[in-house]
Amino acid sequence: MPTYDYLCPSNGRVLEVRHSMSERLNTWAELCELAEVDLGDTAPEAPIERLANGGQIVSRGSLGDKQPPCQVGGACCGARACGLD
Repeated sequence: MPTYDYLCPSNGRVLEVRHSMSERLNTWAELCELAEVDLGDTAPEAPIERLANGGQIVSRGSLGDKQPPCQVGGACCGARACGLD
């Protein structure tokens, strides 16, 4: 499943989430629900923008011999999202 980066102009946060190509997210509440993060002080109806990263599909085979960062002591995101501040 592809990953997408979304920007919330209201709070300046960027979140990365995975969803199907046909799914569309429009609000901070929708994004936070999918990313499994707290809304914080941002209004749930605040609009979000999908960034032009094209959606990335990462498979275990494309990692080669590399281990995901969380398996070698690095930062690790949740199953569906990474919060980028």
